[in-house]
Amino acid sequence: MYARTATAAFVAAAVVGTGAFLMSGTEALAASGPADAKQSPPVVIAHRGASAYAPENTLPAIDKARALGFDWVENDVQFTKDGVLVVMHDTDLRRTTDVEEVFPGRASWGVKDFTAKEISKLDAGSWFGPQFAGTKVPTLKQYLKRVERNRQKLLLEIKSPELYPGIEKETLRVLRQNGWLDRAHVKNRLVVQSFGADSVKKVHQLRPDVTTGFLGTPAVADLPSYAAFTDQINPSHPSVSADYVAAVHALKGAHGKKLQVNTWTVNDAATATKLAGLGVDGIITNNPDVVRDATR
Repeated sequence: MYARTATAAFVAAAVVGTGAFLMSGTEALAASGPADAKQSPPVVIAHRGASAYAPENTLPAIDKARALGFDWVENDVQFTKDGVLVVMHDTDLRRTTDVEEVFPGRASWGVKDFTAKEISKLDAGSWFGPQFAGTKVPTLKQYLKRVERNRQKLLLEIKSPELYPGIEKETLRVLRQNGWLDRAHVKNRLVVQSFGADSVKKVHQLRPDVTTGFLGTPAVADLPSYAAFTDQINPSHPSVSADYVAAVHALKGAHGKKLQVNTWTVNDAATATKLAGLGVDGIITNNPDVVRDATR
């Protein structure tokens, strides 16, 4: 999903409304029938947390999503040099941390070129605003603990799997060790997605019970092959049309339930309203309150 640079307007934005809307459970996000405006609006998923209001993919961002009343949060996971899963969108650390100041002599700023201990020394909040100074890049383990404490639900993206052999198996291992692969979490609180079709297939092979999503817009003719290993087709919003949503909804996904459409990244009311009218099942957004108010 696209990289977003925070602005002063975002940092200073007043946040209005506390009511929670979300449908409950992964069955609502990934296994129920198509959205019907007369029945229920799309599920709203906080992209990298409520990332219009707090630094993306950090604990403050998921706390802000909770404060706004949102259950579903989305994140990205990558490997460190020593094989620890951390929550970070970019494969390069420069945009959202002070890595160039802390490690000025390094030749590369890639996540995969730093150990977990080195990354733990970075400030991942000051770039967004001074009130977030000292915020850390969380490990997946730390992130899961906070999501659990907040009683939230997780749309987890395996980021750039081609760079990280074995990341699917390790992601599932960490999820299992932290209690996220029991029946209650798998059924109601977890979806694993990726832009890599082979990565999604691998997750499905390793844990067929886990709900999965493919990030992208496959050709309509190719949708049946995707439906064999995924429960969601999650396209960028400019590529969504009523005909495409109908084509996805006409198929059953890997768990024998209607294939779903969750689109990204939608931050304005007009676009959210349009997409709700097209019948999407979920909307992934930096501004979950804006989308909720436009679609509920």
